[in-house]
Amino acid sequence: MTEEPLVRFQRVQKTYDGEHLVVRQLDLDIHRGEFLSLLGPSGSGKTTTLMMLAGFESPTSGDILLEGRQITRTPPHKRHFGMVFQNYALFPHLSVGQNVAYPLTVRKVAKDEQQKRVQRALDMVQLKGMADRLPGQLSGGQQQRVALARALVFEPQLVLMDEPLGALDKQLREHMQLELKELHRQLGVTFVYVTHDQGEALTMSDRVAVFNEGVIQQLDTVDRLYEMPANRFVAGFVGDNTVLKGTLQAGGEVATMALPDGRVLNGLNVGGAAAGTAVELCIRPERVVLHRQPEAATPNMLAAEVTRVIYYGDHLRLLCSLGGGQADATVKLPLTGLQGAAPPQSGDRVSLELPVAHARIYLP
Repeated sequence: MTEEPLVRFQRVQKTYDGEHLVVRQLDLDIHRGEFLSLLGPSGSGKTTTLMMLAGFESPTSGDILLEGRQITRTPPHKRHFGMVFQNYALFPHLSVGQNVAYPLTVRKVAKDEQQKRVQRALDMVQLKGMADRLPGQLSGGQQQRVALARALVFEPQLVLMDEPLGALDKQLREHMQLELKELHRQLGVTFVYVTHDQGEALTMSDRVAVFNEGVIQQLDTVDRLYEMPANRFVAGFVGDNTVLKGTLQAGGEVATMALPDGRVLNGLNVGGAAAGTAVELCIRPERVVLHRQPEAATPNMLAAEVTRVIYYGDHLRLLCSLGGGQADATVKLPLTGLQGAAPPQSGDRVSLELPVAHARIYLP
């Protein structure tokens, strides 16, 4: 018998104008103790879903259940969820300690107990000794930690985060991603995290729900999401791809696609496309195998010319022209893979091998 989910969305829809559905027929289970990210572009429905879970928005139809109990119309303050916003929403005139204590104050927790819990929460986010400072005396990263401490101080069973790292610089944001994930591991609290940053979602999450146009396109673990995108949108939104356009010649699990210039490639037929259908083949840059010398015509090998070499520190990105009206192919080449050889240069003629196991064919 499978464990009952902590939260269940059942056939939830949301419209603001009575015509356009921002969230369409949402069925989603959130498991106890997991780190779930809601990922998607602006307007995809991810933030609306979080706001409905928090109680700040009400579904137009459908139900939201917490441990099997209906909470669809329960006001936010009675849901007892921790919440962290992008702008932190700290009270500027209150000290750090008072900000963190606020959820305990409204819950009428005794003062001595408040003090213990605030101290514990500040220790948890590495802000020991800063209880008397004002938010304006802290850096952006420290303010974010205060907001997190405030969300955790009353020991909620669910913490909701709406792009909480969006205002931080890249280096601090990446550092905080690792800290959040470690904090989640230590506490075992359920985190639901909204982001439009696919790297952030992959770094921290146990599972990711990819939204587009109010629909979850794929809900999966991070490795499956990256390695086995369910459709063309997920493949394009999560990670980089080389995309080749053509027509399916033969269907089946492993399909054959013809490029407009007659070259033929094989790949996994993810969309179940039929012969004669316009399709796109996608492959990750790190899965493309670079052959420095042009090879004789072999299966899934394309002749190319290096048009640009970009240095990324730990790897090179090669942009390669394939001709035939196709967009440039991208190859990720680790510096260790050079083994002392000179790196490729613009103008080099090369061959690109697209392994069938990593080449995925989708309906556009």
